[in-house]
Amino acid sequence: MRTEDVLAAIATGLWRWDKASGTVNLDAEAARLVELPAEAGSQPESVVRARFHPVDWNEINGVVGLAIAEDTLAEGRLRIVDDGGRVLRTVRFRAKPHRVDRSHVLVGMLQEVAEPTEGTAAKTPITGDWRRSREAFLLDAGRALAEARSTAEVLRVAASLSMPGFSPDGLAVFGAAGDRITIIGQHGHQGAGDDPFSHMRMDTDHPAAEVIRTGRAVYLPSPDEYNRRYPTSWPLAQPLGRLSWAYLPLIVAGRTMGAWMAAFRHRVTFTPDERSVLTTVARMLAQALARAGVAESERELSLGLQRSMMPVLGPAIPGIEVAARYVPTGGGLQVGGDWYDMIPLPSGRIALVIGDVQGHDVRAAGLMGQLRIALRAYASEGHRPDAVLSRASRFLHGITDTYDQSDYSSPRFATCLYLEVDPANGRIDIARAGHPEPAVRTADGTVLMRPTEGGLPLGIDRDTDYPTTRMTLEPGETMMICTDGLLETGGHDLDTGWARLRTVLEEDLGKSLEELADALVQAVHGPVSHYTTGPLADRREDDVALVLLSREGAPAAPAPRRMAMAVAQAQPERISAARQQVKELLHDWTDEEQIDSAVLMVSEMVTNVLVHTDGNALLSAEVTDGDGDDPRRLRVEVADTSDELPHKRRPGEMASSGRGLVLMQMLADDWGVDPRGDGKSIWFELHESSTAGESETAGSPGSGS
Repeated sequence: MRTEDVLAAIATGLWRWDKASGTVNLDAEAARLVELPAEAGSQPESVVRARFHPVDWNEINGVVGLAIAEDTLAEGRLRIVDDGGRVLRTVRFRAKPHRVDRSHVLVGMLQEVAEPTEGTAAKTPITGDWRRSREAFLLDAGRALAEARSTAEVLRVAASLSMPGFSPDGLAVFGAAGDRITIIGQHGHQGAGDDPFSHMRMDTDHPAAEVIRTGRAVYLPSPDEYNRRYPTSWPLAQPLGRLSWAYLPLIVAGRTMGAWMAAFRHRVTFTPDERSVLTTVARMLAQALARAGVAESERELSLGLQRSMMPVLGPAIPGIEVAARYVPTGGGLQVGGDWYDMIPLPSGRIALVIGDVQGHDVRAAGLMGQLRIALRAYASEGHRPDAVLSRASRFLHGITDTYDQSDYSSPRFATCLYLEVDPANGRIDIARAGHPEPAVRTADGTVLMRPTEGGLPLGIDRDTDYPTTRMTLEPGETMMICTDGLLETGGHDLDTGWARLRTVLEEDLGKSLEELADALVQAVHGPVSHYTTGPLADRREDDVALVLLSREGAPAAPAPRRMAMAVAQAQPERISAARQQVKELLHDWTDEEQIDSAVLMVSEMVTNVLVHTDGNALLSAEVTDGDGDDPRRLRVEVADTSDELPHKRRPGEMASSGRGLVLMQMLADDWGVDPRGDGKSIWFELHESSTAGESETAGSPGSGS
């Protein structure tokens, strides 16, 4: 009896599918099963495909692709339909792929099986509810693995996956490094990290080693199969009590980076559908591990750059306490152009530097490192603050010019604030290059911005001058300097950002300097524990550098509040800043009308200097406490270099000037004009408990304002 007759008697036919030519050879029984004329012959692939249910055909393509990739049997079930799409029968197919030239030929059999034929939603292993469960599982698994940020998180997600119908209860991930294989992580295999296969050679008789060597999956449906194929490894696998194992390659960009093992306490036959799920999970797992590895490498690089570029504050400064923070921007390499530094000077003083190179990338970090070294070198040579910044600007202008000529992006600039501190007396000389001005919290909790002279950011103009501003940090006072990332984050501008930080400085008067630094960063970026990791990290908009400087001790007597600033002829907009400074100086003054009067008189005095002289206005103000029942007193002076004394005028109704001294006579408790060798000083005083205007004027009324 012929083999064909035997196969026909059990409703089994033979077929050969040539993927290169797109033809399918069928014997008579196979042709009958797919509703074609019952005779042997060759048919176009499209003709045969038309007899398969379209949903099943898509599934079969996946199963065949998996069999080709793994060099295993392709198995599945197909519903045969008529011209109207009605299901006539279900056939089971088995085929083995063979490589021919650059394509594949599948040779196998078709056999009719007993399955429900009514309707089109039969629940076969590749259709119906199982398919929907599998798709839902793969969607959830892909989302969870995509959100994992580290190798440990990827392994936790992999261990928690619940596959539809055949969830493993033991997992291990093997990694390849050179000729060695190590266990990256495992779940459900206590003690597996101590066995000889935790660090094995690539040629070891072990399923994971074979998978990594060949790039093909290994399925072991039974302990007997495991023992037969890998007798050396079986004695170590046997005590773990598993009954089936799947080892799949972890492939990224065509390279096998490791292997994933899924072990089961129940028997798994590893049908094509189950292998398809495992293969899909292995691909997603490989991609997730690769992403996590890149992210961890970037974090390690970021930490290395931070450690190499950001100095450690020290040594301790007698009488001075310093605290600093650096918070990188979110995402990417988490490095940028912000920095701070503390430099011992030859004179015994200390230099504090804070700056911000434009940009948040590796180039910004590189320029920052070079600029920080240059500043340290210039400062160590003993140059004054203005000379240090002038030299640094020329240095940065030179190297960014070179970068631009080398086809880099446009030249970069940097803002910088340079402080030279004398610990013995608290005197500070400040030079500023386009950087936010410092703020000072006085001993009584008053927070004031300290206006300082400044020039262009470093690197813009190689010949820019940087004037120096001198101030004294009294015992008990704290100075804050920072980059704009601490001010402008969260939609704030410089003004609203200062207001937010001023509230923190005023409320945290009793905290240590380190606690205050944490509170300031927390006000902008959330809890301290989320500075560098966690969900808040990726939402950081800019780098942050912060330095706090506090002079230890308490004043022997209540120290007066002081402010001083210069308003140049070319800076009339600083009149507004002068008014704001006076308001802040009087933040707890009891009489609001007196505050308004003081602001009005300051505005008039400074404006008169700019209008009626060729020089700059130098404004200083001081609030002192009286003795006993004496009231607090505000004294404001505006000096200029003109020798012409003011005189009182009688302005008409329509006059636009000439009211300055009239206002002072009406509003001040005391006022006057003091000639000086290089100009004059106009001053007024307000007494907090006095009624404005009661005092008679003091000094000679002069000329006009």
